[in-house]
Amino acid sequence: MIRNPILPGFNPDPSICRVGEDYFIATSTFEWYPGVQIHHSRDLVNWTLVSRPLNRKAQLDMRGNPDSCGIWAPCLSHADGRFWLVYTDVKRYDGNFKDAPNYITTCETIDGDWSDPWYVNNSGFDPSLFHDDDGRKYFMNMQWNYRGPGTGGNPENSSFDGILLQEWSPEKGLFGPVKNIYLGTSRGLTEAPHIFKRNGWYYLTTAEGGTVYDHAVTMARSRSIWGPYEDHPNKYLMCAADAPDHPIQKTGHGQYVETHDGQFYHTFLMGRPIPGPDGTGRFCPLGRETGIERVEWGEDDWLYLEGGGMLVRTELPGLADVEPNPPVAYHTDFTGGQLPPEFQWLRSPDTEKLYRINNGSLSLFGRESMGSWFEQSLVARRQEHFVYTAETEVEFEPTTYQQTAGLATYYNRFKFHMLLVTDEPGQGRSLSVVSCLGDFPDGALTYALDKPLPCPDGPIGMKVEVDHALQQFFWKQPGGEWQPIGPKLNAAIISDEGGRGGHGSFTGAFVGMFAMDMTGQGKEARFSHFSYVPEGAS
Repeated sequence: MIRNPILPGFNPDPSICRVGEDYFIATSTFEWYPGVQIHHSRDLVNWTLVSRPLNRKAQLDMRGNPDSCGIWAPCLSHADGRFWLVYTDVKRYDGNFKDAPNYITTCETIDGDWSDPWYVNNSGFDPSLFHDDDGRKYFMNMQWNYRGPGTGGNPENSSFDGILLQEWSPEKGLFGPVKNIYLGTSRGLTEAPHIFKRNGWYYLTTAEGGTVYDHAVTMARSRSIWGPYEDHPNKYLMCAADAPDHPIQKTGHGQYVETHDGQFYHTFLMGRPIPGPDGTGRFCPLGRETGIERVEWGEDDWLYLEGGGMLVRTELPGLADVEPNPPVAYHTDFTGGQLPPEFQWLRSPDTEKLYRINNGSLSLFGRESMGSWFEQSLVARRQEHFVYTAETEVEFEPTTYQQTAGLATYYNRFKFHMLLVTDEPGQGRSLSVVSCLGDFPDGALTYALDKPLPCPDGPIGMKVEVDHALQQFFWKQPGGEWQPIGPKLNAAIISDEGGRGGHGSFTGAFVGMFAMDMTGQGKEARFSHFSYVPEGAS
């Protein structure tokens, strides 16, 4: 039994690819490094992370990228005996301009060393590669229009100015004519193109309505890849915009797959909103997750959700009679010599400047502040459950208030909570709880304690308990009891909707360890372990 989401936590823009009886989904990682997550399954029920292919400077360097830029909407495919991965590295979000270079990399195995990329173009984001049955390859992306209202081809939103298509090959790059093949429907914000072919039709799926609560999967088709494309009789394959109480929201941006045994599915991104601490509002701390739904072909050769309508299900049959794996407690003591795969960091390929795995500890070298877009020492993992506990222990001897280290729940530089060790003038080593409560664009900090709490020398245990829209920090000395520090905090801030809202927040909540040294001296903090225990874990 499939239970949506199949990839819980921040895993948006799912591109699905089948090779024999193996299924792979690539998802966006935005400013988190390494770039792109690829999961594998054979039953569509349980998925395992098998690759983060963009893992070196020649492929990806995001230092300077704003929040929620970086890797947007990868497209994963398989042809000519190898995997192909198309991706955008977005360099600017705000303002009329959008700098979004697109690349292609390839590898014979999903978990191997992916090639240095081919640069393709910069005309828009959400690129995709279609391999036609005659061996030709076609590259497509949405076209970005910087000129403002009234200048584009779709009056709903001029910036999203249709889907460009052009032939591409590894030897020639882009060549031949480039054509705008689809301007979209009245919902607008047309992006995320994918083409597949069936019964002589070229089917084009796109995402429309923006990636929040008006989101949809749109379908169109043509007998020629160059168009003209006619819209689906319903325009949309799935959309939850008119069902605000449905448990799965934001459905859109996915891809069709035919299984090895002749069944049909379609992926999508999704959100599971919860109310804020006062019981109102809609907040998605787990970000945009990945779901999948069964689809069926009508007599008119159009695709429909199984059972009709536009609302996806929370449970549906998979390819095998298996149940989703139960939640599992996670613990690492950093003895393996490598950073465990659950963790990522921000933007930089130069890991030696950020962290080192010692025998039995993770050393973080204090770099820039939590507000930087360049080099931060923050090693964290996704929040995948609404209720969890995370714990670590840090050894850190700051000599100035500009040096801090500790445990954080983090969305971006405007949305975080930190329990930190620092040096308070006139007091010495101290604990403090510091937050940015979504204050965009200024990033003003708030302090949960009236004054920092003096703490003794030696290791300090740190813990956070998150329960839906609330969280509580704790601390302890070795052998001591956990003590709460500060009040319960608003965890709903650490969500898509916190602060500036979902149209500028494309990732999800993380929890992890950090070190900041604003003196520029790289003060070291040593973390002995890290655990993440979801509610109901075995």
